[in-house]
Amino acid sequence: MPETDLTVTADDGAMLAGTLTLPTGPGPHSAVVLLHGSGPLDRDGNARKLPLDLGRPLADALAGAGVATLRYDRRGVGATPGNWQESGFAGNREDASAALRALRAHPDVHAGSVGVVGHSEGALHAMTLAARGEAEAVVLLAGFARTGEQALRGQAATVFQALPAPVRLLRRPLAALGERTLARVKGTRTDVARIAGKSLNARWMREMLVHDSRHDLAAITVPVLAVTGDKDLQVDPADLEVVRRLVPGGDTEIHRVPDLTHLLRRDTGRPAISSYRRLLREPVDPGLLTLVAAWLEARLRESSRAPSEERRAARS
Repeated sequence: MPETDLTVTADDGAMLAGTLTLPTGPGPHSAVVLLHGSGPLDRDGNARKLPLDLGRPLADALAGAGVATLRYDRRGVGATPGNWQESGFAGNREDASAALRALRAHPDVHAGSVGVVGHSEGALHAMTLAARGEAEAVVLLAGFARTGEQALRGQAATVFQALPAPVRLLRRPLAALGERTLARVKGTRTDVARIAGKSLNARWMREMLVHDSRHDLAAITVPVLAVTGDKDLQVDPADLEVVRRLVPGGDTEIHRVPDLTHLLRRDTGRPAISSYRRLLREPVDPGLLTLVAAWLEARLRESSRAPSEERRAARS
């Protein structure tokens, strides 16, 4: 598929390096911004020790359905300068907003037919952007519907239960250590703090802990597709029902996919963090890619046909 470099200028002037993947044939095209999970991730969702490799296969699937995709490197990662540890949770969201504006302004993109696809942390930002009227459709891959602290505590409990039995015997001391660490994070005032011997993006953590995605879900008026695997250890798939209940209107579609993990690969065995390295050798689930591409093509095609004044009213 045709690809071109596209640099996004953030609100503070930072230059975010990205790739625009276009469908074949003449434009303008419907388009989406792809938002990845947490940490120092490049435009394809890859960290040094956790190469998710989501960007390229999703962009290719969407291009095949006639939808363009913009994906970009986080600050301090890949070709984007800066320091990712100094970026807070809210800062990541505003960078995503800048990417949406840049995509909407591109001459090969239909300005009235722009959506957002978010995975994990990216799904939370996608909810906010949709609630603010900045997108015509939104796809939420493994996004939670609760506060960040509730999600973190639930994740810790689920991951702990998946650990070997000898480790689970240490439940009380490990829980106490976790509470002390959480309290120290909440008490920080700097962007970066050293906790338990490690450098931590403290501002990101403080902002994420108090973020309640339910407020955004209740304000979304555009079509929503929410997908979570039933073997996701990091996001409770039961939150899908909360998404369906909270989002007003009738165009909310949820999928709890059998055997799908947080890595968007399927695992027929017992889910465990220790399986991640093996799972990452497998491709992103092709059924998920097909679902997302078909859903977005249909919803964005509808939005591209809406009169310009109707689109402006929907975003106001």
